[in-house]
Amino acid sequence: MHQIKLADNIYFLGFNDRRTQLFENIWPIPNGISYNSYLIDDDKIALVDTVERQFIEDYLDKIETIIGERSIDYLIINHMEPDHSGALKAIRARYPEITLVGNKKTFGLVESFNIDPGKVLLVNDNDTLSLGKTNLQFQTIPMVHWPETMVTYDETHKIAFTGDAFGSYGTLDGGVFDDEINLDFYEVDVMRYFTNIVGKYCAHTQRAMKKLSGLDIKMIAATHGPVWRTNLDWVLSRYTKWSAYDMELGVVIVYGSMYGNTQKMAEVIARQLSVRGIKNIRVYDSSKTHSSYIINDIFKYKGFIVGSCAYNNALFPNVETLLSTIEHMAPKNHYLGIFGNFLWNGGGVNNLSKFAEMIKWDLVYEPIEEKGSLKADKFRMCIEMADSMADKLLQTTEPETGISNRSH
Repeated sequence: MHQIKLADNIYFLGFNDRRTQLFENIWPIPNGISYNSYLIDDDKIALVDTVERQFIEDYLDKIETIIGERSIDYLIINHMEPDHSGALKAIRARYPEITLVGNKKTFGLVESFNIDPGKVLLVNDNDTLSLGKTNLQFQTIPMVHWPETMVTYDETHKIAFTGDAFGSYGTLDGGVFDDEINLDFYEVDVMRYFTNIVGKYCAHTQRAMKKLSGLDIKMIAATHGPVWRTNLDWVLSRYTKWSAYDMELGVVIVYGSMYGNTQKMAEVIARQLSVRGIKNIRVYDSSKTHSSYIINDIFKYKGFIVGSCAYNNALFPNVETLLSTIEHMAPKNHYLGIFGNFLWNGGGVNNLSKFAEMIKWDLVYEPIEEKGSLKADKFRMCIEMADSMADKLLQTTEPETGISNRSH
């Protein structure tokens, strides 16, 4: 069996999931996803995280190919989410003398999953563990994106095992390391993974990156996606930018429309934005595009304009779902416009106005509500809304986006 090494005694134990269609049973993953685990073969043997349970049999075979009949001394649990702890029970059964390594919150979750932890080693920030030649240090990074999440830093080889942080959607199609793949293929999947999974916890991500900045990191080994050994700045700079809500000049327009009247308003707004020089414009029909992709662009662009027809005296259902997701993710610092359409009773724009009050973004223009087909006065207001949004964006100075990585 072909073995992939991060260092002389550190092995990549990853599996590609090409069958699952929805990650966390929510987020579309048309390009699949990988589950990454790592084995450190030293005087003492340690596993860093495990894999999703569907891969248990092959996972155990991979481990045995490397260590034979020897036992594993430690299982380090950076993250207890089932896609990384799915093989934990099987590992405990195969290696009953193994010691589980984690923090206090880790073992609370272990018990919640009805797993007998057996022997445990409780670690806190800056605690260390020697495996022989390899020395490990532990740093907690809570809420990136679960409360128990931590980073295991290999002081000897300068490798940070980061759990879900710096991960990505997408399978590893041959290449495992960042310098073996075309990063352009992963651009959207890395960002969509961040916005869907980590994006709610941007402040925690900022604190985690500041905490880890004192480590001399030469390689980042996450539990999803490629291992970063050459282009660390590629992923670090993006996490810095996204977690700071450092957005590009552009507008996301989303609408919910049954018979096209609300869509016409969206098209007028989009065209006028283009006339005003805004080039990054994304128009989405909420019935056709999953919120995973829309949220991604909302994190990317500073302007957001949303329209809804009235549907049973309420919001169009797909728009309502999107707004619920936005409320949950709580991105910040956007310019906002709202519009919509009704015929006998309202509900669309009224509820969009409630969303505007809740989200507390900068409303660039008064809400626009048309009755039936688009008429001249509301057409003019759509033009004016686009102008107001363009004015706000064009007076915004885009800050620098790059950061330097101390290891390069």
